[in-house]
Amino acid sequence: MAYIDYYKILGVDKSASQDDIKKAFRKLARKYHPDLNPNDPSAKDKFQEINEANEVLSDPEKRKKYDEYGEHWKHADEFEAQKRAQQQAGGYGGAGGFGGFGGAGQGFSDGNGTYWYSSDGGEGFSGGNAGGFSDFFESMFGHRGRGQGSAGFRGQDFNAELHLSLRDAAQTHKQILTVNGKQVRITIPAGVADGQVIKLKGYGAEGVNGGPAGDLYITFVIAEDPVFKRLGDDLYVDVEVDLYTAVLGGEKVVDTLDGKVKLKIKPETQNGTKVRLKGKGFPVYKKEGQSGDLIVTYSVKIPTNLTEAQKELFRQLQSMN
Repeated sequence: MAYIDYYKILGVDKSASQDDIKKAFRKLARKYHPDLNPNDPSAKDKFQEINEANEVLSDPEKRKKYDEYGEHWKHADEFEAQKRAQQQAGGYGGAGGFGGFGGAGQGFSDGNGTYWYSSDGGEGFSGGNAGGFSDFFESMFGHRGRGQGSAGFRGQDFNAELHLSLRDAAQTHKQILTVNGKQVRITIPAGVADGQVIKLKGYGAEGVNGGPAGDLYITFVIAEDPVFKRLGDDLYVDVEVDLYTAVLGGEKVVDTLDGKVKLKIKPETQNGTKVRLKGKGFPVYKKEGQSGDLIVTYSVKIPTNLTEAQKELFRQLQSMN
């Protein structure tokens, strides 16, 4: 049987830290797990190699023995017998034997809700792994029980877009989405923004081997409104005012999200004049009762198709100035 380079299998250097080994194992195990690669017959063998390499290198005692004997592993039993004899004779001080290797289990999280576990009583990621350790492993470390451990893989996250009109986004309402063949009823709070993402925990793909389900991420896409322009929680609207009202003053009815309001226009109002209506803008996200402002910009409309008599009146005004 051939010597197996566990460092090469995990793609790490011999000086790799325990954290480096965990990261390498985590990445490769997720890539080659048989449950995640049902159409790749080679994934199972690759996964077993990765799992075995981690079983040795993640355990300080096993790694120490592996590093010490390396390619001379065939003589490990002889060396071990010599050490035990020296210990019994009191001539092998403090080094300790390598028997047992019964260290406590090691657990770590990938930071995404998945918990990976490797224990001394049975290796992690045993799901889908029907084979045993290699002859090399068993010759060096002895036969080990299999299948006692089980590792769940977190399900895949789903991403979806939800298209809303500006007026829909301004109201708290419910919608039903169909995700992976299932209907999901959600409440959309008033004030969501274009491009905003919300997470629904556990509404992604089901986990593998008993692992937790993934999450559903919904991105809101809010269409441009033909009347209002939104900037943050404020709304902007352009309102046309005829020349005579701008000069002499008057009233103008203006649309808002929650109805119409009547505005008084001062005499001699200039083109581009802005008026701020407090609290008539867009609802503030998850702050019930609070809204931004509505900024009204007056656009003075110059009359067209004037009669000669009307033009003459303007000439008189011009001459007076």
